[in-house]
Amino acid sequence: MREEYLEGKVLLVDKPLGWTSFQAVNKIKRTLISHLDLPKRFKIGHAGTLDPLATGLLVICTGKFTKRIEQFQAEEKEYTGSIILGATTPSYDLETEIDERFDLSTITNEDILRAPKRFIGPIDQFPPAHSAIRMGGERLYEKARRGEAVEMKARRVTISEFEITRIERPAAHFRVVCSKGTYIRSLAYDFGRALGVGAHLGSLCRTRSGSFSVSDAWKLDELVASIHALPRDEPA
Repeated sequence: MREEYLEGKVLLVDKPLGWTSFQAVNKIKRTLISHLDLPKRFKIGHAGTLDPLATGLLVICTGKFTKRIEQFQAEEKEYTGSIILGATTPSYDLETEIDERFDLSTITNEDILRAPKRFIGPIDQFPPAHSAIRMGGERLYEKARRGEAVEMKARRVTISEFEITRIERPAAHFRVVCSKGTYIRSLAYDFGRALGVGAHLGSLCRTRSGSFSVSDAWKLDELVASIHALPRDEPA
């Protein structure tokens, strides 16, 4: 089993709410190193970061399979979640406090259901200032938390599918299929702006990455327990 992880495995994990992607990967790495006596420089990494307030599929590669991370990152992603209409936040999600409120009586449910059509196809999207993008050797969220102004550049992404699946005002539940690099927080913000009422992301779950599905993923604590249950001396 030790050699199997060194040679390379793909582990699918349903990232818990409140955990960073790095924390989830590091938890698995420490467990593998301690239980299977792997070297401290054992290679492990993830394909596609999830924010701490997001849950869902995290594709983790070990050993020689870490060379495939870029390939997995480039694949199409699917998400479900909720957009909270009528209020904006600086981070475009629940990480920061509401900074502006809007009257929802100006829009109908039909308006909400029609709005996703405006985003289908290639779009130019501005990442949130509270993001993990590096600028000048520092994460943007570190600058944003200090109150520093950050000049953002638009990036071209593609929205293949975007639908509102349920409306429970002020929440609009959605499903979206999109390309690499899409910020769903930015999509939520732009969705609210298109309706003229403001919005921010209420919840998010990555349900698919390429051919990998969250339905096939381990819960993090269950994966850790399964590693502890592996025999130390017997091959797989």
